[in-house]
Amino acid sequence: MSYLVTIGLETHVQLTTVSKMFCACSTEYGRPPNTQVCPVCLGYPGAMPTMNEEAIRLTVLTGLMIGSEISDYSKFDRKSYFYPDMPKNYQISQYDKPLCIGGSVEIDVNGQEKTIGITRIHLEEDVGKSTHFKQSSGVDFNRAGVPLMEIVSEPDMTSPEEAFAYLQALKRIVKYVGASRCNLEQGNVRCDVNCSVRPEGRKELGTKTEIKNLNTFRGVLNALKYEVPRQVDVLESGGEIVQETRRWDVESGATYPMRSKEDAHDYRYFPEPDLMPVVLSESKVTEWRSQLPELPREKRERFIREYELPEYDAGVLVADRSIADFFEAAARQSSSPKAVSNWVMTELLRLLGERDVGIEETALTPGSLAGLIQLVDDRTLNSTKAKEVFEMMFESGGDPADIVKEKGFAQVSDSDELDRLVARAMEENPKSVADYRSGKKAAAKFLVGQVMRLSKGKANPQIVGKLLEDRLGD
Repeated sequence: MSYLVTIGLETHVQLTTVSKMFCACSTEYGRPPNTQVCPVCLGYPGAMPTMNEEAIRLTVLTGLMIGSEISDYSKFDRKSYFYPDMPKNYQISQYDKPLCIGGSVEIDVNGQEKTIGITRIHLEEDVGKSTHFKQSSGVDFNRAGVPLMEIVSEPDMTSPEEAFAYLQALKRIVKYVGASRCNLEQGNVRCDVNCSVRPEGRKELGTKTEIKNLNTFRGVLNALKYEVPRQVDVLESGGEIVQETRRWDVESGATYPMRSKEDAHDYRYFPEPDLMPVVLSESKVTEWRSQLPELPREKRERFIREYELPEYDAGVLVADRSIADFFEAAARQSSSPKAVSNWVMTELLRLLGERDVGIEETALTPGSLAGLIQLVDDRTLNSTKAKEVFEMMFESGGDPADIVKEKGFAQVSDSDELDRLVARAMEENPKSVADYRSGKKAAAKFLVGQVMRLSKGKANPQIVGKLLEDRLGD
């Protein structure tokens, strides 16, 4: 029997605010445990919350990016539950009146485009972080109260691969608008996954399970790759799926029951009495709408159209807004956008990864990259030396022409001088010359390398190749 899979995701995203959702405590990551807390975020009696407007703005911007309807009236509610990481024994969240309603995210899986609907985006406060030791457990409340945007999808995904693609697309949108850094290692993004299966032909959805607190996109993919066959096996053996919350264990590669799944009434939602409703004017929403950047998908299509880039190049470049902006600034100053794309995708991304820094932390400018590419195009600089200059500009900045002049990197293109170096390389490597003349054409590459060594990397390799070809043919 064939089964249909239905998947919906609840994605929790920490916002890039300086202070917490309802108090002035810092949101800085990595501080000593319980050093960024106050009576408000610790839930002391009588402590009164104060709403963070920047968190409201970032949530609305995210909603506008995906085409949500922005509520002119929304409110906060108390969601009651009793866990050690929730200091107040309730969470300030939103229930029936969220900030953003509807919207959609476009995904692409194996060349097939699909629209994933968004049910709502609401705002809430994060909980503390539990750490389990051998004989005890500890709770760090530094995270408690950090603004948390929850994006709830429609159950439109039908495979683990679609869920993975959705998360990647959502991450790009959230980062583009500047709502979150989406640093998975710091727990900026966490997911709850709802999954069910049903026999093909049956309209009613199957009983769903929820896999809680997945903190990597790969974890979501792998957990679903386990959970979907597990549910099918249960049904095939005559059993029934139980509505429950499960956890994903990375080491065993399996999901395990945690508890029965709560319903909304279990949380005893009621309006937060210490906060006024959020009333947004049309002019305020219009002002925020004017701050929206170009959508990643739209930017990718424009890069393909305006700069004649391959789809792959455009996809890599737009994955990070800062990289895309850097590329475009350099491409506008260069006669070869494809060369700019090549340098960004290879040398720039390599160095950023090796140094573990963002592009804003480097000394490289779009203009200096465009200038470097022009020096290569003019054959003032060969590709080997160009990479050295690029790394110098990455570390310390500077004009590429000045660096080339100062370091003596200018490419040697004088035929007489290069011919003397070719003759010397052949003289010093008679075996390679004999190998080439006996049919081993690869020997020519070795000889080119020897000329480059003799010229300290400054020889024009195209001219060297032609000179070698002429001499080896004698």
